Amino acid sequence: MIIRFEQASDIDKIFQVNLKAFETSTEAYLVNALRKADIELISLVAEVNKDIVGHILFSPVTLIEHKEIKIAGLAPMAVLPDWQNKGIGTQLVKEGLKACINAGYDAIVVLGHPNYYPRFGFTPSIHYGINTEYDVPTDVFMLLELKKGILENISGTIKYHSIFNEL
Repeated sequence: MIIRFEQASDIDKIFQVNLKAFETSTEAYLVNALRKADIELISLVAEVNKDIVGHILFSPVTLIEHKEIKIAGLAPMAVLPDWQNKGIGTQLVKEGLKACINAGYDAIVVLGHPNYYPRFGFTPSIHYGINTEYDVPTDVFMLLELKKGILENISGTIKYHSIFNEL
């Protein structure tokens, strides 16, 4: 398996991965809409035998009260159903976090499964005094500091790109 940055020739395959991995088409269309928004994205694919079997996307989010802190939102992360539970998602997250560090991000947020993301160091964001604009249970909105202590004594609300609210 190879984890690499997406290429233009991957776009249709990435759409299909997101379409097949989720119950609705929302995530597939979200990825395309974010790509067209001309914002800084980190988009990685998992490739096995030249087939795209997984995808992860990070896009900028804003801590409204502290816009100087550079934070990315992990959404979505998708693996084709036949390839799930084989470590592909884990590799996508690990490589994605490295790419975010290299891009200068201070922290990452994710709205995801509370039993999955803690293995990468994510903890409920409420422990930092940070919440999201969405009404979700506190254990599913998580945060990972990439720069230790960057969120110490900071609180506020994370706002996603407006495209997240349009789909």
